[in-house]
Formats: sequence, structure tokens, C-alpha cells
Amino acid sequence: MRQIITLVAARPAAALSAAHIDRARDAVRGGAPDILSPGEAVDIAAEGAVDEAALRAALDGEAVDVFVMPEAGRRKRALVADMDSTIVIGETLDELADFAGLKEKIAAITARAMNGELDFKAALRERVGMLAGLDLSALEQTWQRMKLMPGARELVSTMRAHGAATALVSGGFTFFTSRVAAACGFDEQRANMLLDDGRALTGKVAEPILDKESKLVELNDLARRHGLTLADTLAIGDGANDLPMIRAAGLGIAFQAKPVVAAEARFRIVHGDLRAALFAQGYRESEFVV
Repeated sequence: MRQIITLVAARPAAALSAAHIDRARDAVRGGAPDILSPGEAVDIAAEGAVDEAALRAALDGEAVDVFVMPEAGRRKRALVADMDSTIVIGETLDELADFAGLKEKIAAITARAMNGELDFKAALRERVGMLAGLDLSALEQTWQRMKLMPGARELVSTMRAHGAATALVSGGFTFFTSRVAAACGFDEQRANMLLDDGRALTGKVAEPILDKESKLVELNDLARRHGLTLADTLAIGDGANDLPMIRAAGLGIAFQAKPVVAAEARFRIVHGDLRAALFAQGYRESEFVV
């Protein structure tokens, strides 16, 4: 089976040199390189199985992400993305906690939950409980702080422009996912709902809580509703609650992920931004939609 090796360098350095490409091509006995973005991304075709260990050794620790995929079916027709630390920079709950003077304490719990050390639902209830009485104005102030991850708009807009269904599915909160979905152009969004009394947060979250199994259900449901198989899907996230959907998707990517996720995911973006998920599907930079 014909395989495509995609190399993606980190921006803004974009230091994918001719020497890197030649070493990678020699390691896999590949064909002529197909430049997707000069200095940033390239495809190399190879016949048969690819020795990925030899390929990575040839790159000698350079800041380059590597994807090895069958040529057939590279472009996915559905995208399910996590929000916090994936589509946006940072964790919205941790930033919200800053307005209660609890950022450090809550961020420590978040980090453990995202690395799979704590039960997600229990950790979410505990953190939200600490925010009881926080004025609702803190939500809007938190939103004003948030920034999209580099490449987020390109990823969503480009896949949509080529006919893919897109969903933002988060263990975070609808206050933020609704705004992030609108900013990036997602077709739909799902998340948890913070409860309030009209003035302040009550310290409760609506049940049932959207967790890792819910994300997998959403991936399956999106594929079913659009007449697709899981092989047609891309799932991307960084935390332990993203692992089930990452494992199930045809292209499951751990994005700048927690150690437990990076260790288990077949595909990883460590150095690049979200544009790497487009290059992995064979998109050229000239095809990107912003």
C-alpha cells in the first residue's frame, strides 16, 4: 500500500530544510518531495510499510512533526475538536477561577484531571463548586482574555470549505464554546452548562456532565448523521477526556497533549500549530481558507 509521509515544521521558524527532507526521503526510500508549504510542510510518497523509527532517527531530534498515513482517504469529512488548550490557548475554567482568586488551586486540579489522574466528572464538580458566588461578569471578562490557537480558524474553515462537518465538543462550558464556535465557524458545539441564579454562579453544573464517553458518542453521532464511517473522521484534543475519540477517529491527533495522551495517540502535533492537521490530510497552504 502506498504511504504518504508528511513532515511539518514549527512556525514561525518554519525550518524544514532541504537536508531534512533528503534524510527523511532516504530513510523511507521515498519519491520526490511534494512541497505543501515552503520551509514548513512536505509530503513524501513511499511504497509499502514505513520504518517510522528510522524515519525519526533520520530527522535527528529536529522540531518536526511526522505523520505516516495511507494515501487513500487522507482528507477527512468530519472534524470533532476539543476546545481548551486545543482550539483556544489555555483552560477557560482556570482563567475564570482567576477572578475568584483561585486560579493556582483550580489549575492544579485541572492539570491532574487532564492527565487522567482524577475522575473527570468529580474534578469538574469540585472546581465549579469552588466558584459559587462568583459574579456573572467574570464570564465575559474571561472570554475577553481568551485567544484562539494559531491555525484554529484555518483548520475549521478549510475543512468546511471542502465539505467536512465540524463540531466543537468540550468538557468546558457552553458560555465559551458558543463564542468559540462562532469565531472559528464550527457547524455545531456541545459542552457543559454552568448554573447561575441570575447574578452569580451557584457552584453547580447541569447534569449529565459531558465527559470522555460523551465525546466519543458525539464523534459517532456526527459521522452517522452525515453518512460517514469513523475512518472518515478527524478528532483532535489534548486531555485524557479526549482519548476515546482520538483512538476511534480515522485521524486521531494528540495536540500539544498531556503525557498520558501523547503516549497513547497514533498521531501527535508537538511542534507545529493546528495547520499541521491540514497538512497531514494533504492540504496545500494555497488551499487554506482564513
